[in-house]
Amino acid sequence: MRARIVRYWVVGVALAAAALAAEGFKPTQRLADARPRVDLEAMVPAQFGDWRASDDVVPLQPTPEVTAKLDRFYGQVLARTYVDRNNRRVMLSIAWGGDQSSDRMQAHRPEYCYAAQGFDVRPVRDEKLATGAGEIPVRRLLAQRTSRQEPITYWITVGDRTALPGIDRKLAQLRFGLSGTIPDGMLVRVSSLDADLPTAYALQDRFIRALLGSMGTEARARFAGAS
Repeated sequence: MRARIVRYWVVGVALAAAALAAEGFKPTQRLADARPRVDLEAMVPAQFGDWRASDDVVPLQPTPEVTAKLDRFYGQVLARTYVDRNNRRVMLSIAWGGDQSSDRMQAHRPEYCYAAQGFDVRPVRDEKLATGAGEIPVRRLLAQRTSRQEPITYWITVGDRTALPGIDRKLAQLRFGLSGTIPDGMLVRVSSLDADLPTAYALQDRFIRALLGSMGTEARARFAGAS
């Protein structure tokens, strides 16, 4: 507990110093301009392993107000539902933006997006998800509305780093900002309809591992950070 408090103080001082420095120094180099162009439709395979894209279940769509924000701050948004050979379904939503240097792109976070649709959203836990290319920090949520229960797993990338909202994301932004770089990044959300949380998260984990395992090294780094 004490170590966590000390960490918060250190981060707070660093962020305050960065804010003061930012008055006379603004990042100008866009990381997205130095990397291959993002094309979510092409980069995310419609079929991999036991999974194939299906249009029989539509992932939750944002409200018009949230959509307007996404159009301003995100360059691309992809939403698909996948089904496996056992007819189990997982919904995938990805939003990519060329400027992750501020908090303007928070509108797509499930905590806000689902709440705006009338869902009760509660945190479950934050943890590390082991993949074939290393670990990524993920956040687990549960969104509920009447009889619909939707367990959610999501994470954020800032440049070539994975992070969760809060201190880790701020630190990633700070590292890029101090180097004069404006990072791009993604929010990757995976969910399913299931009242059994352990079963739902286990299915989502298998889906995420298969998805990342189907990508080449460069594409995987864009979606889950460089290992």
